[in-house]
Amino acid sequence: MDGNSARNTFLTAIRSKAQAAQEVKDEDKLYRYKGVLYPRIMCPEENLKALESVEAREDDILLVAYPKCVFHSDYPLPLQVLDQVPSPRLLGLHLHPDNIPTSFYTKKTKMVVVFRNPKDTAVSYFHFCNGNPVLPSQSWETFYPQFLTGDVPWGSYFDHALAWDKKIDDPSVLIVTYEELKQDLSEGVRQISSFLGFSLTDPQIQKISEDSTFKAMKKTSASSHGRLGDVVFRKGEVGDWKNHFTAEQSQEMDRAFSKQLAGTRLGARLHYQQHCQ
Repeated sequence: MDGNSARNTFLTAIRSKAQAAQEVKDEDKLYRYKGVLYPRIMCPEENLKALESVEAREDDILLVAYPKCVFHSDYPLPLQVLDQVPSPRLLGLHLHPDNIPTSFYTKKTKMVVVFRNPKDTAVSYFHFCNGNPVLPSQSWETFYPQFLTGDVPWGSYFDHALAWDKKIDDPSVLIVTYEELKQDLSEGVRQISSFLGFSLTDPQIQKISEDSTFKAMKKTSASSHGRLGDVVFRKGEVGDWKNHFTAEQSQEMDRAFSKQLAGTRLGARLHYQQHCQ
């Protein structure tokens, strides 16, 4: 299966699942698997079970992020299609590191892990849930406490962050932050390409950087993500949380961050005081 075929399969899945979601009540759109919430239409239980036995390839590349930290793996390709994708495969996951199939660790698959400050992540995730038909819509006042306690699809932001912080010295793992990429995308492209073993010229880095800006990706989102283009690519700003958080909510998140991530290396990388206070 070539890239165009995979893209067509992806877009067909978007249309099919969006249509199916119209027949499902909001209260029935989520279910729990091993204690974590998942969207029933996007990630049926049989897919999660089958994923546990997926075999990694030597040249696979994983892009991993908590939802809305940098991307959203809206409608993963069916697992039977995944086997047909030619190498090297670039696979996007939102899974907690403990739930990534063992074979990817055994084969030392290169993993690029992206994190974003929790306040902007929460706001972006909130808007995504309200714009994505396979997820339940709700008010900010309802969504925010659920995000804070981790009772949202794919689980707790803080649980994910703490687990990846423990892998920060793993030579197969590269952790970058959304804020770093926003500040200097060219340097981010250079760092990631070097980690993956690609030797790029300065003009190549410049071209990739230009094509990877939020503005550029939003412009082509209709062809890349179909009807969800404007949902996936909403604002892409740092600091939009200020338009949503009350003073009390902001202080509550400050306390949660201090309790969970203060003193960790990943926590330091997020520059919480600069971006969230």
